[in-house]
Amino acid sequence: MHIEEYLKVYQPVTYRTFVNSLENKKLGHAYLISGYTGMPLKEVATYLAASLVCDNPSPLADLECKTCKRIYDGNYADLMIIDGEAGKIKKSDVENIMLNFDKTALEDKGVMIYILHLVETMTPIAVNSLLKFLEEPGKNIYAFLTTENEAKVLPTIISRTQVLRLKKVDRSIIIKEATSAGILDEDAEILSALYNDKDKIEKMAENDKYKIAKQALDDQLQSMLISKDDAIFSCQRLVIPQIKDNETARIYLKMLSAIFEDLLNLSVGSNIFIKSYDTILQELVNKFPNLEKCLLEINTSITKLDLNVSIPLLLDHVVYEITKEDN
Repeated sequence: MHIEEYLKVYQPVTYRTFVNSLENKKLGHAYLISGYTGMPLKEVATYLAASLVCDNPSPLADLECKTCKRIYDGNYADLMIIDGEAGKIKKSDVENIMLNFDKTALEDKGVMIYILHLVETMTPIAVNSLLKFLEEPGKNIYAFLTTENEAKVLPTIISRTQVLRLKKVDRSIIIKEATSAGILDEDAEILSALYNDKDKIEKMAENDKYKIAKQALDDQLQSMLISKDDAIFSCQRLVIPQIKDNETARIYLKMLSAIFEDLLNLSVGSNIFIKSYDTILQELVNKFPNLEKCLLEINTSITKLDLNVSIPLLLDHVVYEITKEDN
């Protein structure tokens, strides 16, 4: 789906707010695009940024003009993107923006733009540098910040930005869009728990790390049907050898969390989303009397990945905890 269509259909408030500001020439100098994990936050930020300099806006970027193509090719001199998904945003990243934007704009549009994707990943010292820049941004300098967790963004940053909050799209709609695009039902259903965007699901369905994590998940679930001992053995012999990095571990644990969310739904008579796994879910649901505790343990383990813990020990711990007799 074209990002403008996404905004019109699923984020009409954000779309109208930004369009009105653009048409009335009342743009804020900084925007915070707030949403949930798996939403196209960076894509929205990039599109809105392109809309400020597009050669033929109508009213937002057409994505066909020379300027838009240069932006999406990554060679537009007056746009800088710092991606917190690739690692923590550091003071040096912010200082680099300040240094470059302290000069005259290089492009004939005369507008300089920076995007900080996932500002909650910023180091404290980087936040201090950013605050100073937000207070005195300079003429024709615009910022687009994004966050998947607004609660982790300092109030002082929020107060210096105009917040555009994206609404989560109903998961069943995302699944339907993904399957209509040719994604296998089971991939669409599982990945819809991780990504609230059809395009992201389509891309991730072909990702090797996802395929590895999914195989590990299937191995783990099959072993859970047999016994606690088999679940632990399978984790040590089949799952852990496959998962060698944090990204794969995160995908695996998030999928495991999605499975236990559906087990919880099943236990209270609610609809499940991962219908392709209905048979195994029906068999597993009574093996975990305390599903809330299991789900909490899995989600807590996901947060521990940010602490550079041992992946084998973490995965082993998760399976041991959720298969304990008192669960």
